[in-house]
Amino acid sequence: MIKRLAVRNLETRFGTFEEVLYYDGQRESIALVMGEVAGEENVLCRIHSACIGGHVFNSVECECAAEMAAAQKAIQENGSGVIIYLEQEGKGNGHLALIESMRYKQEFGQAEAYVRAGFSADARDYRPAAEILIELGVRSVVLLTSNPEKSSELERRSMIVSETRNIFE
Repeated sequence: MIKRLAVRNLETRFGTFEEVLYYDGQRESIALVMGEVAGEENVLCRIHSACIGGHVFNSVECECAAEMAAAQKAIQENGSGVIIYLEQEGKGNGHLALIESMRYKQEFGQAEAYVRAGFSADARDYRPAAEILIELGVRSVVLLTSNPEKSSELERRSMIVSETRNIFE
């Protein structure tokens, strides 16, 4: 069960978002909300996992920072939307898994690299995201993703995904 802990305004390059901090008993998650989303349908939504390399160290080995910026820009242009930031580094396997998988990444791609390094191809859990969207009062989302698993997982958890859009190409 998700619990709202705190709220503040966050000034970004893409305008002011309301930052809403949540806790599910194990991890914190953050919703960045712009505009009115409660009771709305077809809300632009990005579910974004933590990436220390891309978000903290400006790594060029991934697209995480660029994807976050593209999502914020799309929401700004739309006038409303939600980005949910989940603490799920390394596709939910953690930072060690990311480091250990790098020796396989060039030859096999990231998902197979995790498996070769002894981890799950994708251990992420989108339950907190679905619960946050429901808590925010969102009725349905247009999911900004290139990952069809996110859409399926949200729908299994009672969040309607009316459309998916890949704005990251």
